[in-house]
Amino acid sequence: MTTTSTTFALGGDLQVDRLGFGTIRLVRNGFNGPTRDRETALVVLRRAVELGVNHIDTADFYRWGDGGPSVNDLLREALHPYPEDLVIATKVGPVFSPTGYSEAAPGDLRAQVEANLQALGLDRLDLVYLRIGYLQVPHGDLLAERFEALAALREEGLIRHLGLSNVDAGHLDEAQRTAPVAAIQNLFNPTDPDEAVLLERANTQQIAFVPFGTLGSGRNGERDTARDARYAQVAGRHGATASQVAVAQVLALSPTTLTIPGTGSVAHLEENVAARSLTLTEEDLRALR
Repeated sequence: MTTTSTTFALGGDLQVDRLGFGTIRLVRNGFNGPTRDRETALVVLRRAVELGVNHIDTADFYRWGDGGPSVNDLLREALHPYPEDLVIATKVGPVFSPTGYSEAAPGDLRAQVEANLQALGLDRLDLVYLRIGYLQVPHGDLLAERFEALAALREEGLIRHLGLSNVDAGHLDEAQRTAPVAAIQNLFNPTDPDEAVLLERANTQQIAFVPFGTLGSGRNGERDTARDARYAQVAGRHGATASQVAVAQVLALSPTTLTIPGTGSVAHLEENVAARSLTLTEEDLRALR
């Protein structure tokens, strides 16, 4: 299914361009990659807004090493006071420490939300995802108490909309018994039947579906070389890049899909934004499956 809609009403009231920007690669190339230049990161953020990006995805745990400055610090330095139409989405839940990864308890989530508010210089966060797990979706994980804690903060006015990240349909059911879910952010895999179920529910219920890792490695870090070859072949037909094809594919999935390609390079940012004008044919979309 293709769509020509260029915007989406996130949560029903925040009109965003469906092509947004993910910030994780501003500080490093992936969680374990080399750090990037701070000044370049500031330039990339400002250029993104100049190009019409009004949906930025971040997290307080996107940092230059343990205890270092976060992407949120960069966002505030580059863009505050923020444009009126800029929507900033963030994530809470993960706890990274020298001893490894853990999940925040319900009582810890207020501190995580307040850390995002303080770093970004905001009184209210537009969208907060509860992220569960790190790579694999934790089947059977109970999120009710944590989502209830975020719903309480929403009632206080600290959060406008709530989302879920790294979840399955069961998690969505559990969360929706507590509060509305405005967005789902999951690792993109068009052949995964569980993801297809979530995408269909998002489309039906007007929930934003925000894939990440659209052309990257799988959950265990491995590359799908056959898939890479399919993207390269379609890109060749259009005189485009594989990254542009990945962006266009997400936008073609449903009117509710948003894409948040990230980069630490102005040139790559401009390349990604140019994918707005790339229209894939039904033949292209079948070839990418």
